[in-house]
Amino acid sequence: MSAYVISEVDVKDAVGFEAYRTIAAKAIAQYGGRYLVRGGTADIAEGVPPPNNIIVVEFPSMARLREWYASPEYAEALKHRRTALDRRLIFVEGVPPQV
Repeated sequence: MSAYVISEVDVKDAVGFEAYRTIAAKAIAQYGGRYLVRGGTADIAEGVPPPNNIIVVEFPSMARLREWYASPEYAEALKHRRTALDRRLIFVEGVPPQV
């Protein structure tokens, strides 16, 4: 069953964010993830406004998602994340395939 990473991101340092994004994208692909949403325009229907960037990444499974998050490849991206952006990161399982 697919699993998703939902990130709500506020960029603090554009150069650092670009470094984070480049490294993270390679690690995501290496672990079978793919971007579904990557900072596109968001319209608020209800509630408070989200941060400037919303990112949604799909992985083949929650196990694979967690492997990516704990990977040495992604650890390199995290070195940049700490100073480049603030975020809320959510892991969520998808809906089982419907027959």
